[in-house]
Amino acid sequence: MSTVPVIAIDGPSGSGKGTVSRRVAEALGYHLLDSGALYRLVALAGEEAGLDPDDRDGHAALARSLAAVFTFDEQGNERILLEGNDVTGPVRSERAGAAASRVAAWPSVRQALLERQRAYRRLPGLVADGRDMGSVVFTDAELKVFLTASSEERAHRRHKQLKEKGLSVNLAALSAEIDERDRRDASREVAPLVACEDAVTIDTTSLQVDSVVKKVLALARARIPAPRAEED
Repeated sequence: MSTVPVIAIDGPSGSGKGTVSRRVAEALGYHLLDSGALYRLVALAGEEAGLDPDDRDGHAALARSLAAVFTFDEQGNERILLEGNDVTGPVRSERAGAAASRVAAWPSVRQALLERQRAYRRLPGLVADGRDMGSVVFTDAELKVFLTASSEERAHRRHKQLKEKGLSVNLAALSAEIDERDRRDASREVAPLVACEDAVTIDTTSLQVDSVVKKVLALARARIPAPRAEED
C-alpha cells in the first residue's frame, strides 16, 4: 500500500465536489487531481484533431499522449493548457462536459488515463476529484467521500455559475441535461458513478460550501495521521 495519503471525493455534476476538493487540498497542502478535466481535455483534443466523435481508438490514443498542464496564473486562478495553449474556458464549458461524459464511458479511454491519474499521487498527499476516484483509481484511499445533492439544486447551482459568466442558458434544458448525464454516468459499463460501501456520503443540497469543507477536513484529521494543516 502506498504511504502517500489520498482523499477521494466523488459525486455527480453540481454536487460541489470540485470546489470542496480545491478547498480541502489547499487547507491540507495536498496536490489536487481534477480527473473530470482530463476527460474534457480528451474530448476537446479529439475535436481539434478532427476525429470522428465515435472514434474510440483515436480518442484513447490521444488520452495516452495528451500534452496537458494544470497551473495557476499570477492571480491564483486555475489555467489549463493543451499543447501549450490556454483552453481553460473551453474545457469548463457545458459542451465539453457533455462530450467528456460520452468519452468517459469508453473502456479504452478510461484505461489510457488510469495510470496517468495514479501518477498524481505524490507527497504530502492527494485530493482526487471525480466519479470513480474511490471505486477504481484509488481503491486504497484513506478517506472516500461521496457528495450528492438533488438534481434540482444542482441545476440551479450550474445555472447561477453560467449566469455569472455572462452566459444565457435555459434552466429546464440544463436540468434535463444533468439528469441525462447522471443516467449515462451511472449506467456505463466501466466504472459507473456509484458511492463505495466504505465512502462517507454527504448530501450538500442544503449545505454551504464552508460546512462541507469542515466535515471533510474533520474526517481527514480522524483518519489520516499528522494532517499538514488545521482548518481555518
